[in-house]
Amino acid sequence: MKNKMIFGFHAVTSRLRHEAQSVEEIFVDAERNDGRMKDLIANAKAAGVRVMPVEAGRLDKIVGTRRHQGVIAFASQLALARNLDELLDAIEGPPLLLILDGITDPHNLGACLRVADGVGAHAVIVPKDRAVGLNATAAKVASGAAETVPYITVTNLARTMRELKERGIWLIGTSDDAEKSLYEADFTGPTALVMGSEGEGMRRLTRETCDLLVNIPMFGSVESLNVSVASGVCLYEARRQRGVQA
Repeated sequence: MKNKMIFGFHAVTSRLRHEAQSVEEIFVDAERNDGRMKDLIANAKAAGVRVMPVEAGRLDKIVGTRRHQGVIAFASQLALARNLDELLDAIEGPPLLLILDGITDPHNLGACLRVADGVGAHAVIVPKDRAVGLNATAAKVASGAAETVPYITVTNLARTMRELKERGIWLIGTSDDAEKSLYEADFTGPTALVMGSEGEGMRRLTRETCDLLVNIPMFGSVESLNVSVASGVCLYEARRQRGVQA
């Protein structure tokens, strides 16, 4: 299985905490000697992971950006993106899923994963095409959530949504022109929240496959929210309706 690159303190620390055996090696900025770096190096060495101090410029070249915080890890892929049927069969209680239709910004994807983890969603489902994919930037923004939330890529999103409906999962999509408000929807049963892309929203077939469309009430001058913020608002309303216990 091909190794993946992880960078940033949150992402690397989370992988060491949850799946240290999957980390092959870690490159760190040789000039950083602060407490945060010392703790990370100590944790890596305690787990038997090789740590290699290098110049910051080399880290920049590896990642392609300076936003690595001085730490890069190479690790094997985790088996979180499991078969959807297997995942659903293992869920106790009503599922809460997040479906993202065509998210192209890795920062938005990472933020959505972080929200999904925070609210206790069971999985994030995305289409294989017209989407950014779980790259290193998305994983860094997710701050460890990419290692804990099942991320399932499907070839045909509309077909997958129909399969979810056959399992009794209610598909609630978000749309600015929906007649019902988010707060009029019932999230207490098996639910998949469907969010559209940053600019165009849900594709036509995705929209038509939803059981219900809702809007997020807006009281200011802006017309809509960023997709990750909107996901957070909706998912936490679902959590509120279900009670604070995950």
